[in-house]
Amino acid sequence: MDKKTFVKYLRTLGIEVHTTTKARGHHGFFCKNRIDISKDTPEYKVIPTMMHEFAHYIHYQLEPDMPKNGGSFQVLFKSDSPLIEAELFKVTNFVDENSLCVKLYEHKDRMRQKISEYDKIIKKSYPKFQRSKKFKEFDKYIKRSDARYLLKYDRVKVMGGFLGLVPKLYTISTIEECFPDMPEAFAAYIRLKSCTKKQSRISARINRMNKYYKRPTELFARFVEGLYLDREWVEALAPYTTERFFGLLESGYYGNLKDVIPKY
Repeated sequence: MDKKTFVKYLRTLGIEVHTTTKARGHHGFFCKNRIDISKDTPEYKVIPTMMHEFAHYIHYQLEPDMPKNGGSFQVLFKSDSPLIEAELFKVTNFVDENSLCVKLYEHKDRMRQKISEYDKIIKKSYPKFQRSKKFKEFDKYIKRSDARYLLKYDRVKVMGGFLGLVPKLYTISTIEECFPDMPEAFAAYIRLKSCTKKQSRISARINRMNKYYKRPTELFARFVEGLYLDREWVEALAPYTTERFFGLLESGYYGNLKDVIPKY
């Protein structure tokens, strides 16, 4: 089924289809009775994206509260077997490599390495230093220095000079230039704290992405998308889920979805 035929078919079901929008910054977007396919979606991704959004539409027919609660495996597959989520996440990793969070994990690992390096620098001067405890020597020093602002921001302008109107720019990367008298251990500690905050933000983003990708409705949509891309591989990745899906599909449980799933 080509793009034009697919769009025509969706419209015969009463679905409002738009192919010239930004789709809210995604390749595709579904809301109630409307499917948007971004005009910026590469041609090779158009049909898979339409399959994905149509799967959301089918799910919405089964579970109207899906947009709010993310849906449920019990409704989608008439089963709560933990195998379903595990298998579907493998399919999601195949369909959408962003779900692997590779770049985020690499960035997180770089932060971990830097934290370890700064920890070693600090311990050269303060062997008893522990990240989990207060660094009293540093706390005493920082109270009298503008460097304290760098504990919150990596780059900051502080008003100073005559009448406080002359801005001073301080950055994490230029600590030694901005504060030439600062001990090496204290500069390392400021950078360590910065990396720790970045590591926490990366972890939070990974958690948010995993939560999004593991919503039943998203797993189901990428499963349907995967069946279009490579049915054999999806069957290998998710044998239990695939068997349940096709059993329900043939019984008419997924309604019009049966019309667009490739047949063998």
